This record gives sequence, structure tokens and C-alpha cells, in this order.
Amino acid sequence: MGYAFIAIIALVSGIIIGYYVYYDKRKKLDKERIDLHKQKTILDELDINLRQKESDFKVRENVIISFEELQAENKILKRDLQNIDVVCNKLKLDHNVLQQRQDEIDQRSNDLSQRYMKENIKWVGSKLSANNFVRSKARLLKVIELCRGIGFEIPNEQEQQCLADLKKEYEMVVRADYEREEQVRIKAQIREEQKLEREIQKELEQLERERVAIQAALEKALQESEDKHSEEIERLRNRLKEAEEKSKRAISQAQMTKSGHVYVISNIGSFGNDVFKIGMTRRLEPEQRVKELSSASVPFPYDIHMMISCDDAPSLENSLHKALHKHRVNKIKVRKEFFRTDISTIKTIVEDNHGDVSYVADAEAIEYYDSMNIPDEDQEFIEQTYYSLEDEENTEMLD
Repeated sequence: MGYAFIAIIALVSGIIIGYYVYYDKRKKLDKERIDLHKQKTILDELDINLRQKESDFKVRENVIISFEELQAENKILKRDLQNIDVVCNKLKLDHNVLQQRQDEIDQRSNDLSQRYMKENIKWVGSKLSANNFVRSKARLLKVIELCRGIGFEIPNEQEQQCLADLKKEYEMVVRADYEREEQVRIKAQIREEQKLEREIQKELEQLERERVAIQAALEKALQESEDKHSEEIERLRNRLKEAEEKSKRAISQAQMTKSGHVYVISNIGSFGNDVFKIGMTRRLEPEQRVKELSSASVPFPYDIHMMISCDDAPSLENSLHKALHKHRVNKIKVRKEFFRTDISTIKTIVEDNHGDVSYVADAEAIEYYDSMNIPDEDQEFIEQTYYSLEDEENTEMLD
């Protein structure tokens, strides 16, 4: 029984294997049949083409071309070639003419661009001032950009040379402007010194009158007291001594050409917070200079933060200006004396160059704050008061 089962399994396995072998051979035969069919199709197409060429050849073989026809055809071809040559020569001539015209146009364009460039550089130079270097440079670069935009070639070396020339011209303009301002400053300084001399002379005359009066009072007191010591005599002697010392100080200050006061002032109502004006004056009463500044084209008076008395006021002022150079409000007009900084920074610089200094940190700005907080009723009253005075003056002028 066992051998029979094994035999059956072997028979089935052989059948299955035989089926797969048959299927594989059948698949290969089908593929070979398809390939043979494709090759047959290609061979049929080649045969058809060959037959068509053979037929065309036989047709041409039967056609006879005469020598006269070949000569006529040759003449036509020569004539066509001559016409083509004439057309080509004409095209070359036209091209040369157009190229010449284009060269002339390019030359004119370059001439116009050069002229435009030179005229604009000249115009930018004529408008150059000590205050507009940045705008002038921008104008010059815009002119160069426009020239390049229309096809005019401007090398980078020429651009850099134009900028270098502009800088040299600006230096000359600044120098000339500086010399003009220096002349104005010298004249103002002369006027200031003359005014100072008048103030000193006036004070000396007043001190001399005071000294004479005290001397006379002292002599009278001595005569009345018959050379006896008294408090009144001692007080008069002290006053006489103080008057003589004041006179000496005034004379000494008049002899010192660099002594004066460096002031640090602000105007919140006009310029806002943290903006300070740093200048100097040689007035005996430096507050008078601040009052003059307060009355010149500003809506509110200045507040004094520092009033520094020193023997070399120009040197201290110059040191402050240099140290605060990057804090200038006007970065173009460097002779302006306004700086955006804080009072502690200024104090530190003053202490480094002069020593301890007393200062006022916060500005009072009384008129500014009063103007901000004034009631409408009070404002109308003040305006009406001024208008009434103006009306009275106008009436008096008419009378």
C-alpha cells in the first residue's frame, strides 16, 4: 500500500513537471513566432521599397536628357548665381552704410553723453556748499547711473575719480566757508571784546567812585572819631579793601585774553529733551549772553545747566565739542553748537578737562510748562491784554 501511494505521488509530480516544461517551451515558441513575424514584416517593407526604387530607376532609365537642355539649365543656374552674387554685394554695401551710420550715431551719442556728464558734474559743483555734500554726491551718482542706463560706458575708475574730485572741491568749499565764518567770528569776537572792555571800564569807573566814596567816608569817620578805633571805621576799611580787590580782579580779567565762561544750556520748548547748546562768552555777566540767545528766534528762554568760569574758555569749549562730535544735532554744519546727549555725559567730560563743576540736572522751563498748562481763559486774557496795547499804539500813531 505504501509503495502504491509513493508511485501515485511520483506519477502526479511527473505530470506536473511535464506540464511546466511543456508550458515553458510553448511560451518560448510563441515568443519566437512573434519575433519571426516582426522580422517578416520588416523584410516585406524592405522588399516593397526595393521594388519601388527599381521601378523609379527603370522610369529614369527610359528618360533621355539632351545636351542642349543641359546647357540651357546650366545658363539658368549661372544667371541665378550671378543674381544671388549681386544681391549679396548689395546687402554688403547696405550693411556697410548702415554700420557707418550706426558708428556716427554711436559717436554722437557718446559725445552727447560726455557733454551731459561734464555739464552735470559742473552743475553739481556749482551747487556744492558746505552743507550739501551728501545730496551732491547722490546727484552725481544718479547722473552716472542715467548715463549707464542709456548705454554710455562709464568705467568704475572714472566714477571713483569723479567722486574724488567732488571731495576735493568740497574741501575747498568748506575751507572758503570756514574762512568766511572765521572772519565773522573774529568780527564778533572783536565786538564782544569791545563790549567787554566797555563793561570792564564801566565797572572800574563804578568801583573807583565807590572807592573814592568809601575813602571819603573813612577819612570823615577818622576825623570825627579823632583817630579812635571803631566798628564803623573797620567796616569802611574792609569795604575799601574789597573795592580795591574787585578793581584788581577786573583789571586782571581784562588782561587775560582767554578767560571767560563756558555755558551749557537747554531749551526744552524749542528743541525737546536732551538737546544742549554748549558755547562760551567772555562777558563779565555771562547770564546776559544767555538772555541774548533767549531773545533770538526761539519761542522760550534757555535754562542754564552749567556756567563754568575758567582761564582758557576756548580750550574747554573745543574739548567739549570734540568729545561730543558724534552727538551733534546738525551733522552737516559742524560749527553749530547743539548736541543730543544727557547732562551726566557732559558733566563727566567737563570734570575730565576742568575739574569739579556744579550743575543743574533738570531744566525748569517755566514758560514752556506754563504754556502747556495754561487755561483757555487765562490765555484769552493775556492775548486780549497785548491786543489792547497794540490798539493803543496804533491809535497814538494815527493821532
